[in-house]
Amino acid sequence: MNWHSLLNFSPDELVAIRLSLKVALWAVAISLPPGILVALILARARFFGRELLDVVVHLPLILPPVVTGYFLLLLFGRRGPLGHFFYQVFGITFAFRWTGAVLASAVVAFPLMVRAIRLSIEAVDRRLEDAAATLGAAPVWVFLTVTFPLILPGIIAGAILSFARSLGEFGATITFVSNIPGETQTLPTALYTFTQVPGGDEGALRLTLVSVVISAGALLISEFLARRVARKVSGL
Repeated sequence: MNWHSLLNFSPDELVAIRLSLKVALWAVAISLPPGILVALILARARFFGRELLDVVVHLPLILPPVVTGYFLLLLFGRRGPLGHFFYQVFGITFAFRWTGAVLASAVVAFPLMVRAIRLSIEAVDRRLEDAAATLGAAPVWVFLTVTFPLILPGIIAGAILSFARSLGEFGATITFVSNIPGETQTLPTALYTFTQVPGGDEGALRLTLVSVVISAGALLISEFLARRVARKVSGL
């Protein structure tokens, strides 16, 4: 194997790599605030329909990604109710655009994020929060000064898991936004394209290695940050 040619990325491959990173980062950014809120609700709130909310949140985790992508196409396509609303009000189009890839990745990765954060919230000693409340702290201040630092490792883990899952999203993405070079072609869809053409083995291997390096790097960073935050919290 010619290792020099293996490291020689084509312009389309570089675009796919950059787009994948862009999509994954945006997917994490838009899903993190609602992810924390939903995790807090599922961990602490008790209300009629809580189990149904839990099922809806985790549904993308067990549905075939193609089914998730088709639902997104029905809802967020130009003629879909939500897609029409976003286009008319904000001028945003999702179907067959990179913004749709962000939405698909965020939806598919959302259950992993919520689960990681929820487990951290459930592990918090409620007596610490009660003590802060007894001293007169408002609920929002209790969350920001007591709860949030304690669950920060879980938030970091959830964000990194979401990033890694978004980076590898294929089924929902190709169903919802197709595989348009320069617009919606991400690492997985570009890799799939290489596997479908003669002589594409080298390109497929090249993108596979990139995916492994980015995902492994993300997990290592997550572990490092989580350990560092945990040490700081334990030292308070």
